[in-house]
Amino acid sequence: MNLQLLQTRLGYTFRDTGLLQQALTHRSHSALHNERLEFLGDSILNCVVASILYERFSHLDEGDLSRLRANLVKQQSLFEIAQKLELSQFLRLGEGELKSGGFRRPSILADTLEALLGAIFLDTGFDAARDVIRAFYLPLLETVDPATLGKDAKTLLQEFLQSKKISLPTYNVVATHGAAHSQEFEVECLVPKLNVQVFGRGGSRRAGEQAAARLALEAAQAATTKSPAARKSKPRTAQLKLGIATIQSSEPAAQQEQPGSKSA
Repeated sequence: MNLQLLQTRLGYTFRDTGLLQQALTHRSHSALHNERLEFLGDSILNCVVASILYERFSHLDEGDLSRLRANLVKQQSLFEIAQKLELSQFLRLGEGELKSGGFRRPSILADTLEALLGAIFLDTGFDAARDVIRAFYLPLLETVDPATLGKDAKTLLQEFLQSKKISLPTYNVVATHGAAHSQEFEVECLVPKLNVQVFGRGGSRRAGEQAAARLALEAAQAATTKSPAARKSKPRTAQLKLGIATIQSSEPAAQQEQPGSKSA
């Protein structure tokens, strides 16, 4: 295991390599593992990202800043950073986790990244951890649209239609597919004024609505840039990405299927 390579990628060299080893150690490997370091790193990460957003987006209010921070520090975002570092090759996992592919698991990689930040803090102090975090996030923020980051498709569609003074869309479950334990919902999204009719599918009603909203937003944006005669949209079907559909499907079945339930 070439720990110097990892330190080069982090842009930080540990004084105490024992802290580095501990940060890379999953609880399945030994009693001296990284969970306490993860707790510490999570707090530091939230603080530094909040500081970056505060100084970079002076025009945003508390709600928008909180939305941006939540999106930037969520598991998927940390997992993507860990992948860029190729962190999986440095993990210290127990035999069971190795056999089950734990080195690829987003939760383990995200937690390890936080543990590394906690270890850097203990090794040298807050400023060093801050510098590493800023190196992760400043390039990312160059390509971020603060108006849309972290907003789901239904919210973006609603905001777009409101900006055009167009009535809000309607969603209808038109079909369900599959066995009861693995149902897939097909949802129609309609924007009558723009002749938009699209269909989305997902593992829950909410997931299907999000898939349909994503397509409807694309169709609505296209329709408002064309002449009225060219606005008619053909029905389309989209499959929501597995990761999002799985998250949506984790809700209790009763909540998923209630027509009046609140959808994100």
